[in-house]
This record gives sequence, C-alpha cells and structure tokens, in this order.
Amino acid sequence: MPTDLDISKVFAPGHETVLRVAHKPSGLLGFIAVHSTALGPAAGGLRMRPYATEDEAVEDVLRLSRGMTYKNAAAGLPLGGGKAVIIGDPARIKTPELLAAFGRAIDTLDGQYWTAEDMGMTPADMAVLARETRYVAGLADGEFASGDPSPITARGIFRSILTTARHRFGSSDLQGRRVAVQGLGHVGAHLCRMLHEAGAKLILADIDEGRVAEAVATFDAEAADPVGILSVKADILAPCAIGAVLNEASIAALDVAAVCGGANNQLATEADGARLHRRGILYAPDYVANAGGIINVATEILGISDREGFVEEKLAALDDTLDRILTRAAKRDCSPNDVAAEIVDELLAPRAA
Repeated sequence: MPTDLDISKVFAPGHETVLRVAHKPSGLLGFIAVHSTALGPAAGGLRMRPYATEDEAVEDVLRLSRGMTYKNAAAGLPLGGGKAVIIGDPARIKTPELLAAFGRAIDTLDGQYWTAEDMGMTPADMAVLARETRYVAGLADGEFASGDPSPITARGIFRSILTTARHRFGSSDLQGRRVAVQGLGHVGAHLCRMLHEAGAKLILADIDEGRVAEAVATFDAEAADPVGILSVKADILAPCAIGAVLNEASIAALDVAAVCGGANNQLATEADGARLHRRGILYAPDYVANAGGIINVATEILGISDREGFVEEKLAALDDTLDRILTRAAKRDCSPNDVAAEIVDELLAPRAA
C-alpha cells in the first residue's frame, strides 16, 4: 500500500468493500465503494462534489455503487457495481497531485474496482489516474479507448424516453411533446439536442444560468429554475442532474405524465416509486434508462474492438428490458421500479447461488 495514503475500511452492511481515502499533501478526501462483484469486477464512475460532510459523501457513494450493480446487471454486462467520490469543488481543488493519489488508492484494490468519468471529471482527469493504475476506463487514447461516455448515455436515455412515451401515450412520436430537462451538463446537453431534433418542446433548468441561456437560444426552449422545473406542466420530466430529486414533496407537485432521465438514484426512497405510481406518473427506472454510458465504458474494460456494434446491441437489449419492465408493471398495476428490481434480482440470483 502506498505509504503516503491514509486508507481505512468503512463498515457498510450489504457492501463488499468500502474504503476511506485521504492524502494530506494534496488535500484528497474520498471514498471507494464496491457493492457487488457477483457478475464480475465492480465498475462505476468517479464523481467529485463539494459534499457538506463525510456522512453525506458516504451515503452518496453507497447508493451509487448499489445502483451500479443494478445498472450493469440490467444492461447485461459481466460487471459488478462500484463507485467512487471525492469531496471538494472540482473547479477549486482538483489537481493532478490529488487525482494521482486517488489513482494509487484505486490500484490497491487490484482490479476489484474499475473507475471512469462521472460528475466533476473529464477524460483528461482519467488519463492522470491511468498513470497510477490500469483500472481506468473512459480514456481518450489507447487501443480500446472509449472516451467521453456522455453522448452514449444521452442516446440511451433518448431511446428510453421513446419507449416510455409509447407506453404512456400510445406513440413514441415526440413532435410537440413538452419535455422538462433538469440539468444541462454533458449528458443533458446531448439529450436536449436529440429531443429538439425529434420535435419536442423543451423546458430547461440548470444551476448555471449561462448554460440555460445558451440552450434556450439553441433549442428555442423555455427556461425554468432548477427547483421550479419539478412542478412545471409538461408531458415528460427528464432529471439529468443530482439524485434524490423525486421525494414525497416533489412528487406531490409534479405536473407530468412520465419521468425518464439520466440522473442516478432519482428516487429519494424506495417508497417514492409507489408514490409516482399512485399519482399515475409512469417512471422509467433510472439505472435502466441511463445505462448507455457504462455500456460504452464496458468496451474498454472488456477489451472489445467493435465498440459501436457492441454498444448498439446492448442499447437495443436495454430497450427490450425497459419494455418488459413497463409491460409487466402495467399488467400488475404496480411501480416499474419494483418490477425492475425483480428482473435484476433474477439476473443476479443464478450467479449468487
């Protein structure tokens, strides 16, 4: 173990491994969580956010890593679920020294966890990590380099929106449909372009007012504030920013027919899936809708040369999985979130036995 790192284990029932990582010289403080390796090595992105407390960061990494287990299984990938977070504002404290230290921490797991780009990270940052560990994907260069996964993530979400619209409205035609998009980062921006080209009328929100102004002009859209967008009248809501935005209060204020977006862990609690169902709002489980990115990254981890063919095959299979989830939920008159968990548990069970 690198002598300059302070690495300790965090007790977390239901997870295989959780590490607290600190490096005083660079100011690094973060966590690596491996939820499951039942299907293969754990894979999931590294995000950097100014968490208010360590407890908040731990809560996020545990939820995200569990979500990656379900996402990878739903996507039919031979990968388990893991995630990593670094505490801090990436615009202020992210340095090559800090990233290199975290790369050394990842390397101590000997391939139990593979990382990739997530919130607050770029392909260039992944290249810094890769100097310290081989267990990095989402690189811009290399034999199997997959690059920025955001465009593929957005493509998968767009296809999921089409499937959700077909189930909710009887047609996947988005011409004239009002779609509210919360979050205009890499994924949200790509998604807006696809929705606009499909004829959707967009309502947009982001904490960065400049992004909103630019997107409103580009897509002839309406603007809303990041919280108010959760109560605007629309056909579909696409959360593409932080998680846990669907809770008891926000669900009561929703004025949409369906929710399908790119944010991870959109439901604050498992009970919120049932709340959406009781309100007649069709919910596309986020870890199914947004799995395009990890499918793209998987080509790098698995060393697949025909990346485009692999991605297209897996995205098509994901469409079928979402269709099966929504069909089964309609027949049983229950939340698609419950059905999705059942289907993934079915995928995991034979290997766990």
